Amino acid sequence: MSYTTNAYPDHLMLHPGIQRFPSPALTLLIKRDFLDPQDCSEIIAQIDVRRRPSTIADANGDPYYRTSETCDLDSTDPFVAVIDQKICAFAGIDPAHGEPIQGQRYDVGQEFKAHTDYFEPNGADYARYCSVAGQRTWTFMIYLNTPEAGGATRFKSVNKIIQPEAGKLLCWNNMDEAGKPNPATMHQGMKVRKGVKYIITKWYRERVWG
Repeated sequence: MSYTTNAYPDHLMLHPGIQRFPSPALTLLIKRDFLDPQDCSEIIAQIDVRRRPSTIADANGDPYYRTSETCDLDSTDPFVAVIDQKICAFAGIDPAHGEPIQGQRYDVGQEFKAHTDYFEPNGADYARYCSVAGQRTWTFMIYLNTPEAGGATRFKSVNKIIQPEAGKLLCWNNMDEAGKPNPATMHQGMKVRKGVKYIITKWYRERVWG
């Protein structure tokens, strides 16, 4: 069964072991051990081969705003396709609304300062990124390893800090109950203090992707 991208997450709450952060400000869910260590290691290897400097949609004049590296995983790779199917099955969202999976690598001192995953309606590149598939709705993010120190994800507006843990999935709805961008979803990829952090992210759109 497919669910709309703005649906209340009743279907997600049916998954064993899933936890919902208790806040009316946003819908934020956590599921530990979503991916096993072998899957995480395989994705990390792919990220290391294909990584490049990360970018942002709307430049803000801060060259240190996002200092990580990014990898566009090959959606035609059979292993990546299996991971994508696993996320889509868990999400219960029509796979046609999903962007390709993206990987990120954070070395010591690297971070992604406070940002939202949705595109600012008044942003310079809003039309470029949203004219076809519409706004980003759900985010599904998975930690692939546990860095020695740092690298947490912070949702400042609700005073929630989530520590990275290999295989752990976070997901949140970037929209509010009215289907509008929700500023309470602003989050920060905090600096890695020791070791390296790897994650993958899959975003969904209002309309069919591509």
